[in-house]
Amino acid sequence: MKHIATFAIALLLSAPAVFCAGPLIRFIDTAHDFGNVKEAAGAVTHKFRFTNTGDAPLVILSATTSCGCTRPEFPKEPIQPGDTAAVSVTYNPAGRPGEFDKNITVKTNSTKGAKARLKIKGVVIPR
Repeated sequence: MKHIATFAIALLLSAPAVFCAGPLIRFIDTAHDFGNVKEAAGAVTHKFRFTNTGDAPLVILSATTSCGCTRPEFPKEPIQPGDTAAVSVTYNPAGRPGEFDKNITVKTNSTKGAKARLKIKGVVIPR
């Protein structure tokens, strides 16, 4: 009986390592609504903050957008376990009056869901 209890305790203590092996990206939010954006005011930017909730360094491999009017920037260095960083997304409203709804795909070395999808939207008020 003592061996069973020892085995059960060892199994419980090792469970987090089994379920959290490797890097894991967790965004605080994955969507942002800029609301009304004045075309004359120029580009707008939102920072999507995330944490590496895994137990190994997280590397962002790429961030791609659905159009050239949207530009993502991301950290090039590995994000250590427990550290927080951000993907900045800039939208240029010049010559684009009306509603916009853009997707950004972030590819990582995360062990769970190597792709994350971010979204920005809003309405461009013409000059």
